[in-house]
Amino acid sequence: MTKKGSPNTAYIIPVERLVRQIYLMRGQKVMLDSDLAELYDVPTKVFNQAVKRNLDRFPEDFMFQLTKEELANWRSQIVTSNPAAKMGLRRRPYAFTEQGVAMLSSVLHSDRAVQMNILIIRTFVKLRELLATHKDLAARIEKIEAAQVRHASVIELLANEIDSMKDLPPEPEKERIGFTSGRK
Repeated sequence: MTKKGSPNTAYIIPVERLVRQIYLMRGQKVMLDSDLAELYDVPTKVFNQAVKRNLDRFPEDFMFQLTKEELANWRSQIVTSNPAAKMGLRRRPYAFTEQGVAMLSSVLHSDRAVQMNILIIRTFVKLRELLATHKDLAARIEKIEAAQVRHASVIELLANEIDSMKDLPPEPEKERIGFTSGRK
């Protein structure tokens, strides 16, 4: 058995929990500072102080602060409490992309932070793989549907030809037998 905090300690966090904490903002998958701080088992204020001491490591494609509109939209999506109330968010949170989460490992040095970073990066990778699989599957379905449309039109054309063959050809006019006066 390993001691708490030793490098071999496995922190068991369900992947589903991590996936629920990954949001799509500005076209990127991100995690919010408060969720990351909770995973790293540090207060959000301490987490953000560590990040602010190392801002040069977090360009905008690694980390950004939500705008007021994004915050309002995010609050409405997760149904948080009244923003005018004393409790709740008093400032706009920071959002960390996958690269930002990876960079956190150079800022936060606890064993838990290292283990959480590994777990979070693996979750981002799994999400990317799932999305790629779904894109491949969607492309294959679209290809099959397009082929079925082509096949359906060919089958319909063949069915129409067969139907037209079933119809008896019109009878040719019979020549009259008998005497003709030369008049028609």
